[in-house]
Amino acid sequence: MALYQARVFGIVQGVGFRPFVARLAARFHINGSVCNKGPYVEVFAQGDGEAVNDFLTAIEQEPPERASILKLTRQSLQQEERYEDFQIIESAKEKGSIFVSPDIATCDKCQTELFDPQDRRYLHPFINCTACGPRLTILDSMPYDRERTSMGDFPLCPDCQAEYDSPATRRYDAQPVCCNHCGPEVYIIGAEAIRGAEAITHTRKTIIDGGIVAIKGIGGFHLCCDATNDDAVQRLRKLKHRPVKPFAIMARNMAAIERECHVENGQQGMLTGHQKPILLLKRNLTGQIVDSVAPGNPKIGVMLPYAPLHMLLFDYPDGLTMPDTLIMTSGNPAGAPICRDDESAIAALEGFCDLMLSHNRKIRIRADDTVMDWLDGKPYMIRRSRGFAPLPFMLKNDFHGAVLGIGGELKNTFCVGSDNIFYPSPYVGDMSDLRTMQALRETIGRLTELLECEPQLVACDMHPRYNTVTIAKKLGLPLFPVQHHYAHILSCMAENDYDEAVIGVAFDGTGYGPDGTIWGGEILQADLAGFERLDSITPFRQAGGDKASREGWRIAVSLLYNLTKSQVETQKLVQQLGLCSDNDLNAMFFMLDNNINTITSTSAGRIFDAVSAILGIRKSSTFEGEASMYLEFAAQKWQDEHKADLPVHSAAFNTDKIFALLLEQRLAGENCCKLAYHFHAQLAQFTAAACLRARAKTSLSTVALSGGVFQNHLLTELTTKILRQHGFQVLRHSQIPPNDGGICLGQAVAAMYHLNQK
Repeated sequence: MALYQARVFGIVQGVGFRPFVARLAARFHINGSVCNKGPYVEVFAQGDGEAVNDFLTAIEQEPPERASILKLTRQSLQQEERYEDFQIIESAKEKGSIFVSPDIATCDKCQTELFDPQDRRYLHPFINCTACGPRLTILDSMPYDRERTSMGDFPLCPDCQAEYDSPATRRYDAQPVCCNHCGPEVYIIGAEAIRGAEAITHTRKTIIDGGIVAIKGIGGFHLCCDATNDDAVQRLRKLKHRPVKPFAIMARNMAAIERECHVENGQQGMLTGHQKPILLLKRNLTGQIVDSVAPGNPKIGVMLPYAPLHMLLFDYPDGLTMPDTLIMTSGNPAGAPICRDDESAIAALEGFCDLMLSHNRKIRIRADDTVMDWLDGKPYMIRRSRGFAPLPFMLKNDFHGAVLGIGGELKNTFCVGSDNIFYPSPYVGDMSDLRTMQALRETIGRLTELLECEPQLVACDMHPRYNTVTIAKKLGLPLFPVQHHYAHILSCMAENDYDEAVIGVAFDGTGYGPDGTIWGGEILQADLAGFERLDSITPFRQAGGDKASREGWRIAVSLLYNLTKSQVETQKLVQQLGLCSDNDLNAMFFMLDNNINTITSTSAGRIFDAVSAILGIRKSSTFEGEASMYLEFAAQKWQDEHKADLPVHSAAFNTDKIFALLLEQRLAGENCCKLAYHFHAQLAQFTAAACLRARAKTSLSTVALSGGVFQNHLLTELTTKILRQHGFQVLRHSQIPPNDGGICLGQAVAAMYHLNQK
């Protein structure tokens, strides 16, 4: 008779892991116990030696679908006691790394029960089981048990308690389990007497009649309306002051998605899986969704219902016929965090909607929907949040200690590092709003508490005026500034668990450089110890302060003036291109000539904005990245229509030459889509040429691509192709965004390395 103690590390709490182990024990005739310890699940297994080995192997090889095992250790013990059976025993706390499960989309079995009139949870808006339901967003502390979640406010009825206690049921040890008799309720804010079925029907009728509703979900509120009703969509755009930024769509089922979009291999599995992100898909021109959902955009962000309440919105037996595609966009004013309770929804959303559908289950941590693109047959993350955060990244390095990477000023997420495990947070938002700053402080406190982690060092951006830096300083911890683009490259390295030196290509909009200028088009030699700047986009001056990041014509004027060295010639070109008024142009000349409100920059993002302006695609942006996004659409259109490709060559890394050539061809009347494609191709070639020079200097042959500009598929694909043709290994992002939503991971890794060098 053998006795082993095993410890299982990973996402093994809140995913039905203990019941799974108990069932395996019965299958292999093992006695012993299983217990949540916080950092891990502990298993004592006693039985025939071969059976114990097979049992532990099966734990590793056959985990529940929602589990993620990072490590299993086993140790043979002396026969100190004899177990008579196998038991799930009460959770007990231990010190060590904690693994918190993200929220899990409603499983197929629960969805079937939801619409089964014979099931006692028929039409229950909060149906869940061991394999699905809320996790992170309801969690107060670890270990993950009901009394430490917001479901603790809802005592189990006898029937639910019996299922919770019985290993024979799908709800054995399922912490959020509830039913129509003992679970949360939905209601209309401001008319709380309208509850349950009546509230759902009232909401559906409002949507059908063309209204806009705010709906409280798992991680916060959405704003919702009929995606096939142009009047409703245009009204939502006007109320949200969102002229063209795409809205996300929730579709009733895959049939609706396939009618509206082209679904590539692998994408259906992501759409229907247990994480259910928003996935950007190519749009079918014959669909029913109105153009105003994503004006001029060849893609639509779509997702399937991931919570029971969403499913009931589409299909409720009240005789009403709902559209099968709904706008489902984050419920927040521009720049503010997503609303998570009635009070914040009333304050922030009342003017945006006709009705607010809420419920009385508290949201402990906000979680916006995850947004991802698709590149080379796998996910390409844009916003990592619900369903993914705080899934950790485990590095091979032997790190010890605890750190915090506080993240970027835009698209903020933060990262908690504990030893060699790094937990990126759900999406928080842009730090220009006081409410988002407060949300960041609050979420840092809650997540570090959940992870039982007390950071010894906080990493932040080098920019002295960032609000994230101010917040970091107030945490009372030693500060470790990390250069913005270096953090980008480290985030790519960490995602790929690569710790040797690389050539880092960091292209984005804005990052504070150690020389006091604005960086954004950088070639770095980088490793965990630090970086050296090897090359960059040709520095240029930009005038207009913060407006320059929103008004690409300002960058175009700066580049034209630099090119011609003449106000007269620049004015002629500006008039030919229709970039701005004479008054605006004179103001630009004054700033540039007198070095007022003018900075030196190497920003790749601003170059994209300028090219978009001179090509007449977008002279300014109503949301971050608009000008460069539509420039990419134009280039992609040309490539798709002409199967375009350009030969590989090694050219000087000089964007002035690109700009001058594009200007000449634009004035000659060349097709703007063709020129947009040529810009992407030439920038990719110049990038490869810079990497070749870097390799000659450093002997490095691995390139890491990061920064918001690499959200651009076309540039990423062309750059990757050329680099690989030259024999480079290319590291790219997939599960962490290349944009500023990913730099927290790089910051935390830099801080952890520094901590371990002391």
